Amino acid sequence: MATLKERISEDMKAAMKSGDKNRLSAIRMLHAAVRKKEIDDRVDLDDAGIIKIIGSLAKQCQDSIEQFKAGGRQDLVDKESAELKLLQGYLPAQLSEAELLKIVESTIAETGAKTPKDMGTVMKALLPKVSGKADGKLASQLVSKRLSGA
Repeated sequence: MATLKERISEDMKAAMKSGDKNRLSAIRMLHAAVRKKEIDDRVDLDDAGIIKIIGSLAKQCQDSIEQFKAGGRQDLVDKESAELKLLQGYLPAQLSEAELLKIVESTIAETGAKTPKDMGTVMKALLPKVSGKADGKLASQLVSKRLSGA
């Protein structure tokens, strides 16, 4: 099976050949972000590292979509939505809220957390398990809710 980096390169070539400018632009943005991280950190990223980059780019797209909606710029909302959809195609399948809740509960049990003061310990153990597969903000909310007894 090809690595994520190889898949991105192949998709970029396919977008060039097909003349799909919007898709090509989004893939180039992703490719540039990966290359920048590799050059800055002097490393060769594996799939997990690339998934982190894709996750942060997807988060930026979601934030931009909210801002553009508030500003009434539907053209930019559509562009960012297309980019977000493309980025999500590279991410592993996302966990449902119920699946995430099960992982949160098992992690709380593993760490022996009892109060909201233990949130940092739980999050430190939880994030590696759900990285790239779930929204960190949602995970944090679920942990907070569980530890506060709600």
